[in-house]
Amino acid sequence: MELTASKALRGEVTVPGDKSISHRSVMFGAIAQGTTEVTNFLQGADCLSTISCFQKLGIEIENTPERILVHGKGLHGLSAPSEVLDAGNSGTTTRLISGILSGQTFETTLTGDASIQKRPMKRIMEPLSLMGAKIESVRKNGCAPLHITGSSLHGITYSTPVASAQVKSSILLAGLYADGPTSVTEPALSRNHTELMLFGFGADICSDGLTATITPGNELYAQQIFVPGDISSAAYFLAAGLLVPGSELLIRNVGINPTRAGILTVIRAMGGNLTVLNERACAGEPVADLLVSASSLHGTTVEGNLIPALIDEIPMIAVMAAFANGQTVIRDAAELKVKESDRIATVTAGLRAMGCDITPTDDGMIIRGGKILHGAEIDSYLDHRIAMSFAVAALAADGVTSIKDADCVKISYPNFYDDLLGLAK
Repeated sequence: MELTASKALRGEVTVPGDKSISHRSVMFGAIAQGTTEVTNFLQGADCLSTISCFQKLGIEIENTPERILVHGKGLHGLSAPSEVLDAGNSGTTTRLISGILSGQTFETTLTGDASIQKRPMKRIMEPLSLMGAKIESVRKNGCAPLHITGSSLHGITYSTPVASAQVKSSILLAGLYADGPTSVTEPALSRNHTELMLFGFGADICSDGLTATITPGNELYAQQIFVPGDISSAAYFLAAGLLVPGSELLIRNVGINPTRAGILTVIRAMGGNLTVLNERACAGEPVADLLVSASSLHGTTVEGNLIPALIDEIPMIAVMAAFANGQTVIRDAAELKVKESDRIATVTAGLRAMGCDITPTDDGMIIRGGKILHGAEIDSYLDHRIAMSFAVAALAADGVTSIKDADCVKISYPNFYDDLLGLAK
């Protein structure tokens, strides 16, 4: 795909439903009693992988443009699949469903695409094994495919080495099938959609600081869920509104859960014109409309406990930093290396190609912004967040930018380019 510098972007946009919440609504609905109705579900490839996996586990799921109906069968209602479960490109599907499968009475093999088969799974295999799960890497390399033999589980108290909602959620979901309470303590608070939604479904779950504890015994019951707009998807429009001269954009119905909304903190720290409007709660999740306008940004430091709240937005933040005056330092983000691509390497390669002065580090990058960037050939490395970040960069740079494998955005935002380019006035 080729993109050029844009005219001012004006108007409003509603981004697709939150990917994390969409995944969980199907998973929790499947193991609940009754029919869960989900509206504003994200019809991206990752979330469709979750639907496919649970259909293969015997759950009837009706997928229409208006709603998803998940006909749950309760905690013990899943049945042995007749084929390998394929999580596609979805790390959330792979890690969370592993926790559920560990407590079943049957065997399952779980795989994914080439990217998933390189992503680290020991981070869930180790705590699940401590609970009594029988889970092994088929190729003995700590990655998918995984073979999981359902087992009798027992509760554990576990401290995760990294703040990861996927790891935390996998353990808590296994805890639903354990013989006693399971507690997970993180070094920093990761997104808490699992805790909020499981509580809504009736689980005995509580949080105290950095520790979440689930006590088994309660059946889950079907819910009606409206999925708020995904702040990770909104991030590209926030950045575009800030970077393209003369722009003003309103992004409606965005989830602003504090464990996810670090991008808003960074925008304010960089001097961006941002207004949060119409704050409200929806099914336990805070939601708002976000208004941004073109701004003269300056460098900042992104580090520490803020990182888990914006890990998926770091490629977009790096692009913002390239256009900002002064130096931006991103650190404590080594997790970027094990995403859909090594995002430290892929962001560095793309921004250097566009003329940015950027230095990669072991856990982040140093960006010396303020130069005029020019169009370039950008390899997305089949990473949706790299493709979308550099699409925004292209609108604020001089000349023509070509993005290889640009359609990988279908993973999380199938209509991204239409929505973005449709705002040019």
